[in-house]
Amino acid sequence: MSYEHILLVTDLMSDADVVAQKAKRIVENRPNAKLSVLHIVKDTMVGFGYELVPASSLYDEIDDERCQEARAKLAQFLERNDLHAVNSEVTTAISNSEGIVNYCHKHDVDLLVIGRHERHGIAAWLSGATQIISCLTSHATA
Repeated sequence: MSYEHILLVTDLMSDADVVAQKAKRIVENRPNAKLSVLHIVKDTMVGFGYELVPASSLYDEIDDERCQEARAKLAQFLERNDLHAVNSEVTTAISNSEGIVNYCHKHDVDLLVIGRHERHGIAAWLSGATQIISCLTSHATA
């Protein structure tokens, strides 16, 4: 299969460089492929039944500050790993899986490269990966 758009999702933790280097090798072996890098900042919204409300009256300021910090860390991550991403983005989402699925659908991603995303233990990772795969396959088009 020829991958045209590869998405690296990173939590910017210390071990993310290992996954970044794997994504880099995948892209290097596919000259027509483009690489995008995504980092998701968890939204500071709180759910009450069917409604989501800001966790604080300073919601916008808090999220803006967190996103600015994440953008700075993402820029360092890209430079440190010598990644030439066509698109690097920091986005907010209620959950990591929601952010990943939304990005994949909006940007026609062919291959998702992800390590662990702020999870601990194989059970936590598997449940998160299963949720993402389930969302992606249920929205897949023929």
